[in-house]
Amino acid sequence: MPAADHPTPDVPASLLVDPRQILLGLDFDGTLAHVVDDPTRAFAHPDAVTAVARLGHVLGQVAIVTGRPVDQALTLSGFRGLPGLERLVICGQYGAERWDAEDDVLERPDRPDSVERLAAMLPRWLADHDAGHVRIEDKGLAVAIHTRGIDADLIHELDGPLRALAADLDLEVEPGRQVLELRGHATDKGVALRDLVESTGLRRVVYVGDDLGDLPAFEAVEHLRHSGGDGVLVASASGEQDALVSRSDVVLPGPDGVAAWLTAWADALDG
Repeated sequence: MPAADHPTPDVPASLLVDPRQILLGLDFDGTLAHVVDDPTRAFAHPDAVTAVARLGHVLGQVAIVTGRPVDQALTLSGFRGLPGLERLVICGQYGAERWDAEDDVLERPDRPDSVERLAAMLPRWLADHDAGHVRIEDKGLAVAIHTRGIDADLIHELDGPLRALAADLDLEVEPGRQVLELRGHATDKGVALRDLVESTGLRRVVYVGDDLGDLPAFEAVEHLRHSGGDGVLVASASGEQDALVSRSDVVLPGPDGVAAWLTAWADALDG
């Protein structure tokens, strides 16, 4: 739904004071980009891209914390090389990967053997479970099974069997909006966000997310608040997932609302 159909929530006054002390963390899918049937076509909202670059000029740090591989996030966002984002950090695959714009270096661990075994056996396994028609996305460090646009109920039918398969392979299951991802135990978005707080020294954090994978990041911000820091939690709400809404200080109507809110924040700081 277009952001123009909704009033843009006010930007908290605290975010207009001393912005150089603020770390902005952003999820990608469902937050900066609409969730679409084909994940390779989930391009970032152009207004959000412009606003993030504007905020990059004035905030202490901007970071993308996403379940996507860094390479995908860079391709779909168009962030690489944008003025204002010379110090952008992207934590990909829930923080297992890290890319810093300053040196254009990507840190990525080796692919786990368990993920390699999963990728090899999954097509046959899905066919045996009457799900050979779903989309398989091999992320290198994880494999995701997408049912969006195929069968809305199938993801629920596969949930139990896939969790059993993950347990057999010593993998974790990361649920999302009509997607289940099987990955190693390396990290989560909360760990990634805490590492960013530690490395930057910034103890004022704004985090924007939309799905269950963002809960650890929300918990990291809540812990920061309780330990003397400051944080603002923002939910990109949808009809598919509302787990973040009750925990958020600001609730926005999906990526259109996020783009409008980030733009309003950049406008206020420019003023």
